[in-house]
Order: sequence, then C-alpha cells, then structure tokens
Amino acid sequence: MAKDWTKLFKKYKGLWVALASDEETVLGYGKTVQEAVAKAKKKSDSMPFLTRVPETLDAFVGAL
Repeated sequence: MAKDWTKLFKKYKGLWVALASDEETVLGYGKTVQEAVAKAKKKSDSMPFLTRVPETLDAFVGAL
C-alpha cells in the first residue's frame, strides 16, 4: 500500500529521516544519516528505514 508522506515533506524537507517499520513513525531526523540514526537509536533498538526528504517536489519524466 502506498504511504502518504505529505506531512513528512512539510516538516522535514531537505533532511534525512529515520522511520519505524511502519514507514510513517519518525524516530529521528537530521542533516546527515548519522544524525538521524543517532536520534532513532534513542527511541528504538531496531534498524530504521532511512530516506532523504527532497527539498522540492519536482516531477521527472525520462525519455530517450
């Protein structure tokens, strides 16, 4: 099922975000992966799902 990350974009654009296994609960965030993981480790022992939230929502269409 697709996840709605609209709230993530509004609050964390341009940052790395560490998410719980449900891929919606934010465990940590930061300008670097290391910062996001360090914050996440304070909340959970499991390895988080990491993603970088883009600064803009631009569409890309590739063509040859």
